[in-house]
Amino acid sequence: MSIWSGSQSILRRKPITEMLEESGESHLSKSLGLWQLTAIGVGGIIGIGIFTLAGLVANGGPDAPPVGPAVVISFLIAGLASAAAALSYAEFAGMIPFAGSAYTYGYVALGELVGWFIGWDLLLEYTAIVAVVAIGISGYFSAFMEGIGVEVPAWMEGTGDTVEGGVINLPAIVVCLLITWILSRGTRTFGRFELIAVGLKIALILFIIGLGFFFVNPDNYTPFMPSGFGPVLAGAATVFFAVFGYDAMSTAAEESVDGKKYMPKAILLSLGIAMTLYVLATLVLTGMQNYADISPTAGFASAFESVGLPTVATIIAAFAVVSILTVMLTFLLGVTRVWFSMSRDGLLPSWFAATDRHGTPQRVTWIAGIAAALLAGVFPIRAVADLTNIGILAAFVVVCVAVIALRRTRPDVPRSFRLPLMPVVPAFGVFASLFLMFQLHWETWLRFGIWLIIGLVIYMFYSRKHSLMNPDSPRHRAVS
Repeated sequence: MSIWSGSQSILRRKPITEMLEESGESHLSKSLGLWQLTAIGVGGIIGIGIFTLAGLVANGGPDAPPVGPAVVISFLIAGLASAAAALSYAEFAGMIPFAGSAYTYGYVALGELVGWFIGWDLLLEYTAIVAVVAIGISGYFSAFMEGIGVEVPAWMEGTGDTVEGGVINLPAIVVCLLITWILSRGTRTFGRFELIAVGLKIALILFIIGLGFFFVNPDNYTPFMPSGFGPVLAGAATVFFAVFGYDAMSTAAEESVDGKKYMPKAILLSLGIAMTLYVLATLVLTGMQNYADISPTAGFASAFESVGLPTVATIIAAFAVVSILTVMLTFLLGVTRVWFSMSRDGLLPSWFAATDRHGTPQRVTWIAGIAAALLAGVFPIRAVADLTNIGILAAFVVVCVAVIALRRTRPDVPRSFRLPLMPVVPAFGVFASLFLMFQLHWETWLRFGIWLIIGLVIYMFYSRKHSLMNPDSPRHRAVS
């Protein structure tokens, strides 16, 4: 069978009407309201960006020049690019409240091959994000333990690339397995935990901003851009990791009690709340401590220590560990729902799409959680963060192109939210995402390319033949 046979194989698109019918018959539990969805979005966006990446980019660390106080501009650039994509996601989420996020949107608007590549991309990126956040948590865990007088052995704090004498990042592995267990308990339990944890997180950040404001020294803002504008752009590509949690939240659309109504609102609310807090927090961080002295792993803990508040630093370290857990939960939810959706469509074995009595895909939840634990245990944070960024930026390009395409090909489909200034906004999203992608290191591109080649081989030899959209596939005949 050629690649063009079977309803034109790689170009075939999944009908929207058929997807909406399947959504009504979903095996996933529908239990998420507006504020739970918004909490998932805020939980995915706010966390590692404030508590780790802000300090890492401002300081520069061993691998990059310092951005200094201009890290706030890096966040604003990343947020602007993310906002264009967020509006595209909001239109899709209000039109197709279906598990899968960018994978599903690409499949509907641009065809099966594009959908496959984005889905395959997201499986790696979301898993890697969970690993990055776990690595960030381990830095605050070490700061907390030191604050109460307990020295953490160097061999278990990280790899030799990030910690002298480090062998493995044991705290990161443990926390990956912990959040996997929480998610495996079901969506209702996860939603309640997320809502409480996000409330604590926002309270902590407001406390940090409010108290830290009194210790801001304007002299620390000079020089504002110590290495020029180039590193600020590169910093935007790195911190972009911190501004797209709504993407993973959109994978839970099928578990919303009213996805068409609530998803667009939750996406825009979560990004707006997050960007406001990011700007305020980064200004306080770089105002409290000179950028050269900020810890690249536990920025706010070191900032409060520098102004003579070690007890506050210890409290922040403890609460940071708890609050960053919400980021891991959001993205682990994301990878399991994309995997579930691809398996249900026949692009991956149906074995992965099985759910338990709670409506939770247990198999993919534990496989993804263990994979994240392995990544977190042996890789440095910047390498994994950049790998996740290139994948998510690629997904944003596809979603922004897809929303333009679907406006032209299916203008008749009801949309509960229509993004403004079509096609200017999504076109800007495409440009901004591509621009940030090209700020990343060539090694990141190489790793990304290898993963996509592996995906192409799987698609050509398995997915194309077993897709439910292929009339010659065994699963299509069984469903028919």
